[in-house]
Amino acid sequence: MPLSDAEARRLYDQAALMAGIGAWECRLAGNQLSWTDGIYDLFGLARGSAIHRPSIVDLYHDESRAEMERLRHRLIASGQGFVMDARIRTAAGVERWMRLSAAVTHEHGRPVRIHGAKQDITGEKDMWLGLRRLAYSDPLTGLANRRAFELQLSDLRRHTGDSCALGLLAIVDLDNLKPINDRFGHAAGDECLRQLAMRLETSLSDAAIIARIGGDEFGLLLCSAAGRPYLLHRLDQAQKALARPVTWRDSKIEVSASIGATILRPGLLHDPERRFAEADSALYVAKAAGRNCLRLFGDPVEVAGDVAMVSAGTVHVV
Repeated sequence: MPLSDAEARRLYDQAALMAGIGAWECRLAGNQLSWTDGIYDLFGLARGSAIHRPSIVDLYHDESRAEMERLRHRLIASGQGFVMDARIRTAAGVERWMRLSAAVTHEHGRPVRIHGAKQDITGEKDMWLGLRRLAYSDPLTGLANRRAFELQLSDLRRHTGDSCALGLLAIVDLDNLKPINDRFGHAAGDECLRQLAMRLETSLSDAAIIARIGGDEFGLLLCSAAGRPYLLHRLDQAQKALARPVTWRDSKIEVSASIGATILRPGLLHDPERRFAEADSALYVAKAAGRNCLRLFGDPVEVAGDVAMVSAGTVHVV
């Protein structure tokens, strides 16, 4: 049986509300907005209440607002429609994701109104963000995993250090994990790794990334305009925090960590593989020096009474 126009509209409106979709229009003369009920619900506003574009735009997060305005100007100027995902907060402060689509209508060759749809996609975004966290996080420590760290390192290839900030790449290795596992069991070893991860996060809370990159190894990137002494001081403080005993049941487990690091100088195009090899070489020297040490690539070290330089893959006596 064919539906009447009124029945078809009712069914469509019901389906749209269930899907979190609403239609909108903005008349360019005066920026007058018109919404269906679904958009009022999306922004947490009473249906049919007065709406003013400036106050609605304020509900967008800064980055989403800037992108939306850029695409809106392009739409009006060129007629090129768009679809974008935007972060908003409702009138009550609830965080939501919205998919915004827009097109333009012309009269006598001039744009007179823009219109489209808005849909609540918060659930979809939460699902994808959750999957991304699973893909890029270490299940034991909750830190980023090696894959995420390598992605962050790959940015070094594109980063030319335009700012004056100095960077530092470091590898942190838990000393003597195998003896801990042999004496106290693997559950105790896992707890030591979790505790070290927490201490790194606390000591270096402003790090660009801290990741578990191997069984007992962590990688991190620091950046500061305060210079090399400050960066090394931060690492030294972190190492002291890592050396505190870990409580496991009724036992105190003595732990420590060795750190190898390399400086990422501003104004250079960095090769991530080479920089990682430099930090790894410095870590090797730290381990050879008796563990619980911090070594910086390129700094002189003592080798059997001689002066040596840490270089990629080896230690050269000079």
